[in-house]
Amino acid sequence: MQFDSLDDIRAFCRELPDGDAGAADAAARRQQVLTKPPGSLGRLEELAVWLARWQGRAMPRLERVTIAVFAGNHGVAARGVSAYPPAVTGQMVANFARGGAAINQIAGVAGADLRVVNIELDRPTRDFTVAPAMDADEFLNAVDIGYRTVPPDSDLVAVGEMGIANTTTAAMLCAALLGGDAGRWAGRGTGVDDAGLARKRAAIETALDVHRALSGDPLRAAAALGGRELAAIAGAVLAARQHKIPVLIDGFVATAALVPLARLNAGALDHCRAAHVSAESAHRALLGELGLVPLLDLGMRLGEASGAGVTILLVRAALACHAGMATFTEAGVSGAEP
Repeated sequence: MQFDSLDDIRAFCRELPDGDAGAADAAARRQQVLTKPPGSLGRLEELAVWLARWQGRAMPRLERVTIAVFAGNHGVAARGVSAYPPAVTGQMVANFARGGAAINQIAGVAGADLRVVNIELDRPTRDFTVAPAMDADEFLNAVDIGYRTVPPDSDLVAVGEMGIANTTTAAMLCAALLGGDAGRWAGRGTGVDDAGLARKRAAIETALDVHRALSGDPLRAAAALGGRELAAIAGAVLAARQHKIPVLIDGFVATAALVPLARLNAGALDHCRAAHVSAESAHRALLGELGLVPLLDLGMRLGEASGAGVTILLVRAALACHAGMATFTEAGVSGAEP
């Protein structure tokens, strides 16, 4: 699918493909007859049913799992909002290519195909305190890159990012589209000191004034206040919805990237699960705004899809129980009394 205009995205979000209720019901019935008290595996049971709904199979599979990490640079970094210089984005992408990052190790143990996509790192977005970060065409190009990164035959996709200053961009989108001032949404990110945090919040407050007219239009706001890697994450999640692939969302930045879609349609993230709640201060509040309950809480704040990658292991455990456990009848075990 090609999105040639913002209206194309709006139209897609009005008529989103649904999951398979029949497959979900069949998976839920199986959970009731496995050798355990009903509900005793908690959210592992819910994960199996979620996989079934979006894969359209009562017995889901995790043969092809994709982790997509998108990298971008941000003009607002010049405002001193990060503890690291923008050059680190490209350096970390090179580290990913060499296999030296946390996500490389996690993807290996999770049995996932890692795709790292850098998007015009030598051309940062414009500083959104003085101009729109991207125009509509730049935004659509990044969405398209994300969309095309998702293999249509994936059984599960995890999305994440790398980009110096992108917690500022994420907080900016939250403030513009969900309300509240910079103090509510902007945390320490990569570990800025008090002065850096003050610069970060000042940049957001300035941009809120400059772009106040955009708050009612989620996609125009995503272009003017967002980043290329955030737009690509949105594109990947749209592709997953089109192909009916379940999605694990990583941390604060990856979640913020999807706020524009949720504003367009409250059900836009039904095929997604929040992999974890990060240590970034506003992530828990953001998940609450979107009605997402995190699967893990490990105090992580690395980004690069690391939390989502770890959660793949949890999803594999859920599927192993769903597919491998015996039923009461098969095991010759007496079931619960009616």
